[in-house]
Amino acid sequence: MRISLLTLFILFTGLRAGAQLAAYVDNQNQVMVWDKGMIRKIDFLAPTSMKIGRSAIPYLDNSRSFKIYANHRVTPVNIGFTNAYFATDNLVAFLNQKSLNVFDNGTVKNLCNVTDQYFVADSLVFFLDSYKGAYKAYYKGQIYPIESYFSDSSLASIKVSDNIIAYNNFANQFRIFFRGELLAQEDYPVSGFEVGRNTVAYVDIDRKFKVFHNGKTFVLDDFIPKSYKAGDNVVAYVSADGYFKVFYADSVRSLGFMSGNYTVADYIVAFKDQSNYLKVFYKGDIYTVDNYYPPNMVIQYNSIAYVNQGNTLRLFSEGETYDVTNAELTNWQLNYDVLQYQMGQNLFRVFYKGQEY
Repeated sequence: MRISLLTLFILFTGLRAGAQLAAYVDNQNQVMVWDKGMIRKIDFLAPTSMKIGRSAIPYLDNSRSFKIYANHRVTPVNIGFTNAYFATDNLVAFLNQKSLNVFDNGTVKNLCNVTDQYFVADSLVFFLDSYKGAYKAYYKGQIYPIESYFSDSSLASIKVSDNIIAYNNFANQFRIFFRGELLAQEDYPVSGFEVGRNTVAYVDIDRKFKVFHNGKTFVLDDFIPKSYKAGDNVVAYVSADGYFKVFYADSVRSLGFMSGNYTVADYIVAFKDQSNYLKVFYKGDIYTVDNYYPPNMVIQYNSIAYVNQGNTLRLFSEGETYDVTNAELTNWQLNYDVLQYQMGQNLFRVFYKGQEY
């Protein structure tokens, strides 16, 4: 099936974990939402701004009133007060001045009246409640106390991803918040760390390279790696002796000697082998995607998109490689696993799971 959409702009998001949402402004300036195959008109005028999450579409309408489309309907949130907002897999967080709020499963909740520091992830919000002087985390409908706040300092070493928080606290201790629990991971600060879904990679005070994954801690190497990057349930690194290795499914796999040209994002590890080929480590398997390593790639969730040397838009997604089109493109974008591309001024296509729409 092919669908031609005459639009002023179009925003598509991935069909992640069963969610299927898209939104665009048609040639009559109306806001249309595509929700699991159904087209719905949600507004008569183009929005001031719009963002797409997995389960919700927040936007500032033409008069800057803040609204959220979710569960097949639009919920008006406020009139002209929202100055920032964020859409993730499961949450919509927004600021009214410095008041931090979250829209979770159809309900708006106020997290704090004044915040000066906050992080929004797929399943949680980590924030400083400036009025009460404490760091807190919102996770699955509850607010958890994390750290007391001292007015002359703040947590500077913080990383948040998907469903996990890692940081060095005021007492120079390394802590991890995971699945509603604050874990005393190390009694000393760590010199560096990276986070991904269910995963934290770090170097401890004894210069050992460790990975926290799904509640367990693994020592991967007794020496500091040359580099390391964390993704969703995966860590890739170049060891001190120059070997490229991947931690996945609680074990380490060596992929040979390499110079260190690799990228980790979500579930994807993309790397250049000794023949300059683009290879991908994806959920335990290795795939050869191209005979050269493209300088510009977009990686999200289970997918990689790029234009190859033959001027063909190529997509690797969930273990399959597709040559999508060699037409002259105005632009293209990858959101989650959905590839959207434009030809000319008003002809749009969507490619997902081997099908073009």
